[in-house]
Amino acid sequence: MLPYLYSLLAAFAIAYFAYRAKTLNPSGFLAAVVVGFIIFGMGGWQWAIALLLFFISSSALTKAFKRRKAGLNEKFSKGSQRDAGQVFGNGGLATLFAFLHFLFPAEPLLWYAFIATLAAVNADTWATEIGVLNPDPPRSIIHLDQRVEKGTSGGVSLYGSVGSFLGAALIALSGVLFTPFPSQSPILAFLILSFAGFAGSLFDSFLGATVQAMYLCPACDKETERHPQHSCGQTTRLIRGWGWLNNDLVNFFCSLFSIGFVFFI
Repeated sequence: MLPYLYSLLAAFAIAYFAYRAKTLNPSGFLAAVVVGFIIFGMGGWQWAIALLLFFISSSALTKAFKRRKAGLNEKFSKGSQRDAGQVFGNGGLATLFAFLHFLFPAEPLLWYAFIATLAAVNADTWATEIGVLNPDPPRSIIHLDQRVEKGTSGGVSLYGSVGSFLGAALIALSGVLFTPFPSQSPILAFLILSFAGFAGSLFDSFLGATVQAMYLCPACDKETERHPQHSCGQTTRLIRGWGWLNNDLVNFFCSLFSIGFVFFI
């Protein structure tokens, strides 16, 4: 019983620190406690390290480049404070695999699936945060000869792509160094997990450029992910994509895609 109590206290403390640092809102705080408790308590310290690397590195980048993104906030569906939807969208699958590990502790595929999901969402976060530093406007992932505004869903750039791969590689490295299931080919495992996370991030961009719900603010004449209201307060209307597919679900499918990459490569 005590290990689970310690896990709950650790999850609460970390989530509270993030809440005080304004990287989580109240619903995000509660969701982070649930995710942290399950991963810490049912996974173990190796699983906790990977989760903390994702959470700390992505939160640090978000805070570091907050000012650079200030002019782009009207494009994103939410602000810099993560809510429950974002927490579960980024960490829901990872939490599921930690729970499945508790039920089937001898199954190594659950570990690699867990690492792949975190590599993908970390890659996506790093791509977004570092991509804003790119000196030139990004290109559409489906029309590489077409420039799009910074912050546009489906936009890719050199800085963002490099950041994406580095974000995936960081989680992949932890997956190899701290694995409870040592691989006979750690370098190969590192490369597969890194490219799985990177591929998941590219799939996120592809969904953003094709079927993710995108809206238009008639007052600002700006494309945005925000709905039902833009940052100016005006009601937005759907101009493309599926209305039910918001950014949180795109993040979920991003991590799901990375698992498929690992299993089928």
